[in-house]
Amino acid sequence: MNGAPDVLRIAVAQLNPIVGDVAGNLAKAREARADAARQGADLVLFTELFLAGYPPEDLVLKPAFVAACEKAALDFAADTADGGPGVIVGTPLKRKSGVHNSVIVADGGKVLGERYKVDLPNYGEFDEKRVFQAGPEIAGPVNFRGVRLGIPICEDIWGEHGVCETLAESGAEILLVPNGSPYYRGKTDIRQQVVLRQVIETGLPLLWANQLGGQDELVFDGASFAINADHSLASQMSQFEEFVATTTWKRQPDGENGHGVWACVEGPMSRLPDREEADYRACMLGLRDYVNKNGFKNVVLGLSGGIDSAICAALAVDALGEERVRTVMMPYRYTSGDSLKDAEACARALGCRYDIVPIFEPVEGFSHALTQLFEGTKEGITEENLQSRARGTILMAISNKFGSMVVTTGNKSEMSVGYATLYGDMNGGFNPIKDLYKMQVYALSRWRNSHVPAGALGPSGEVIPHNIIDKAPSAELRPDQTDQDSLPPYPVLDDILECLVENEMGVDEIVARGHDREMVHRIEHLLYIAEYKRRQAAPGVKITKKNFGRDRRYPITNRFRDRG
Repeated sequence: MNGAPDVLRIAVAQLNPIVGDVAGNLAKAREARADAARQGADLVLFTELFLAGYPPEDLVLKPAFVAACEKAALDFAADTADGGPGVIVGTPLKRKSGVHNSVIVADGGKVLGERYKVDLPNYGEFDEKRVFQAGPEIAGPVNFRGVRLGIPICEDIWGEHGVCETLAESGAEILLVPNGSPYYRGKTDIRQQVVLRQVIETGLPLLWANQLGGQDELVFDGASFAINADHSLASQMSQFEEFVATTTWKRQPDGENGHGVWACVEGPMSRLPDREEADYRACMLGLRDYVNKNGFKNVVLGLSGGIDSAICAALAVDALGEERVRTVMMPYRYTSGDSLKDAEACARALGCRYDIVPIFEPVEGFSHALTQLFEGTKEGITEENLQSRARGTILMAISNKFGSMVVTTGNKSEMSVGYATLYGDMNGGFNPIKDLYKMQVYALSRWRNSHVPAGALGPSGEVIPHNIIDKAPSAELRPDQTDQDSLPPYPVLDDILECLVENEMGVDEIVARGHDREMVHRIEHLLYIAEYKRRQAAPGVKITKKNFGRDRRYPITNRFRDRG
């Protein structure tokens, strides 16, 4: 193509926007563009709906919000009149055909084009058909300084609408894809498979840019990357880290179309973390952003001497720093000496504040107040729950008095079968381990004792005492209690739950894996009847492919049971 460049430097802005903070996101975009200019970039690729923050959910139904986003996009487009890098930035746009999930391409102070998302996801954590209209047609590439850029938006490369093929057929030379792709375990491999399929089908290189940061239950992990037309991984950017990085693209002379084929010849090549590290860093980032973006100065949590509260304390210190974390041990007559020692040892290893608030008097006070009503009945779960609710009340009192957000500490195994007390240990604003099964909690605790994750503010060394990891888990609500008194061993329970929740397997299939049929029926029943509790639980980081809340939406009133 006459006058077309043979080198194009494209910066990826893998940044952490805040949903609804249009002015703040625009300021962040401007800083990123200035950074990209210093790196010599020609173009800056931002992530999906960057100016709005992703996902904006029902904010899109508010005309004032959509108008504010478009104004910010046009102001940003006008910035490019300075002769610096052009931009591709995501924003909602209201047009005659409806409100669209869009990008604006701008250079030289002008908008070169708008592109609308065609394939709106409506599964799992996504609900875009609720608030957006799909693009009315697949638009062709945008000519940027003589290079034809195809810009499919996130789901456009996952679905079956043929967006990438159409762009290739209409002359696109490079595919640039802005994304808001949240983390779950193993997601990086799945993304690369999806991108590789599009590269193979179109014969075009592809640059995939992803958002970073926590947004309520979702964590966006970045991990942006580029794959060349020869199917090679040309650049792999870091996961769970915010940055602006420039990739260099050159036109190769051997293109069949006479114009040459573009290839990414230079860009970051980072190591992606393994499974435990990735899960831990996702939980850490999700907690950090939830606390900071919602304006909490610090957090408080109950530290019982058990594994769940210990890893939550470690995550909180890693995310926020020891000075912003307060832990409280609330012993009762069934609290063991080991638990008292282990909780204190954990707090000391982490360097955070540790207080002891005995709950004997409030529990006995509740029991005394209920003596007449409960006369003639046997002690049981009701009395056990009074202990949990007294602890929950104390934590909420500390929260109210000092403005600290309560971190709640129940794992997915407990939440699945309802082994959690409403208005007790379920009290809290956020739960970093909500989507981790019990055995995953153990695995991450062992990992943390041997590693300090990148970006962590906590200390190195053993921060979760070995005795906490080694001892049998117990709620300590009655003498000599262990979780296994009424549940199967956690490796068995977790496998049954993963079959039921993540894989939607039938009872016969689960039994075929070697599980006892009666036990499977019992766990399925517990799973269903605990739905009302989960609806009232604090939000927490999504780690598995199917978390409670956004991904799994079962009715509370539900008489179905698999009789297999």
